[in-house]
Amino acid sequence: MNYDVIIVGGGIAGCYAALSFDPTVKILILTKEKFEESNTYLAQGGIAAVIDKDDKTSYHVEDTLVAGAGINDISAVRTIVEEAEKNINILHELGVNFDEESGEYALTREGGHSRDRILHIDGDATGQGLIRALVPELRQRDNIFIKKSFCLDLIVEDYKCKGIRVLDEDQCVVELYAQAVILATGGVGMVYGVTTNAATSTGDGIAVASRAGAEIIDMEFIQFHPTVFYSEERQRFLISEAVRGEGALLRNVKGERFMPLYDERAELAPRDVVSRAILEEMAKTDSKFVYLDATVIPREHLLKRFPTINRKCHEYGIDITKDYIPVSPSQHYCIGGIKTDTYGRTNMEGLYSCGETACTGLHGANRLASNSLLEGVVVGKRTAESIQADLKKVEYQPEQRICKKESQTGNYEDARVKIQNIMLKYAGIIRTEAGLMEAKRQLSKVNDELTARATFSRAYFETMNILLVAGLIINHALKRKDSIGTHYMQR
Repeated sequence: MNYDVIIVGGGIAGCYAALSFDPTVKILILTKEKFEESNTYLAQGGIAAVIDKDDKTSYHVEDTLVAGAGINDISAVRTIVEEAEKNINILHELGVNFDEESGEYALTREGGHSRDRILHIDGDATGQGLIRALVPELRQRDNIFIKKSFCLDLIVEDYKCKGIRVLDEDQCVVELYAQAVILATGGVGMVYGVTTNAATSTGDGIAVASRAGAEIIDMEFIQFHPTVFYSEERQRFLISEAVRGEGALLRNVKGERFMPLYDERAELAPRDVVSRAILEEMAKTDSKFVYLDATVIPREHLLKRFPTINRKCHEYGIDITKDYIPVSPSQHYCIGGIKTDTYGRTNMEGLYSCGETACTGLHGANRLASNSLLEGVVVGKRTAESIQADLKKVEYQPEQRICKKESQTGNYEDARVKIQNIMLKYAGIIRTEAGLMEAKRQLSKVNDELTARATFSRAYFETMNILLVAGLIINHALKRKDSIGTHYMQR
């Protein structure tokens, strides 16, 4: 079967882009796993949008610029902020039900925002609400096809993207052709391992685009969320920024509140500021975590607003209405990625990207809370509109299917953990030039080891993508000598 557009990824950006095309456009959505296994599905906080009568787009723009340390693309910021309300209305028409109070959208505030402008679903299950509304809509549209496959590489001819090469569930390599390819594969959490991200977040889109020659920018900016539930597990669950937005306080293990000592915005300071403050308090008290005190929030409101967090904490024996929640920073969001404009266009004809995989310049050096889902929605729609305007009636190449005689498997968990430990140690919240150089040396050694153990398997290709993205982060971090936003260089 031939398609007009191939979308790689099933998060908010890919799903919404697909739904934004005219029904005459034949679309294929490729996902590695279920739609529920995505960073979008795990998103708690919400979508930032200027809805309240006391808010203005100029305020949201200013908050975004402050959080991003002023190196944001101002044009991208204005476009995305200004088109927020329009897309919120479209989402509502598609069946997305944001929480309401007294017949109006219930809005809350998160770190870095000067006004209440965060829309949410079921309190703290915004991502789940989005996916549960949009996926059934995708499935009922005759022009949208969904397949489970792993994207190996782009098919590029004369610096034009003609399609993709995938590994399907039968271990067959399939070449699929289309007029446009949208990469919306999400984040890079598995590069660090200790993360809030889904296990599918192996940086595939950034890796395949980089190998094909697409421009990758700002990879030094990796956001660590300050309040992630502390455990010995590597994949950890998020304690939403919105908990602090509703009044929760950060305390060290002695029970002392500390954020006012670090920043006048206290608990509502941007995430990079809060993460570094937590690290310093942990060092001062020789502890692996600090506490988030949500007991200061009225009990009824706390339980209504954060049912998911309450349920997850209960699984660990913590009653959020009475007990402090142990938290520490963990990798959360990749600010850089494939360079695009606000129409998802890359420097390669036929190749587009949106969502966390892309970098429009919206976030600058540090993402403002809840701007990510907003960006995925606005740019996803604009990407679809851009592609639709350029679609032509063409004769497609038939798909090519090459099955391997023997399907190969391999276990590369040891190599992944090695990469993750290197990145956490040398390319985390605080970095040094010497540490980054050491990371580069160690990653080169891992590359040699992996190459010697190569198999034709998804596990191997994913691990190589993780390694490639780790290298991009290191190289970009080495080029930026000064500290800014999430990139903090210790002298």
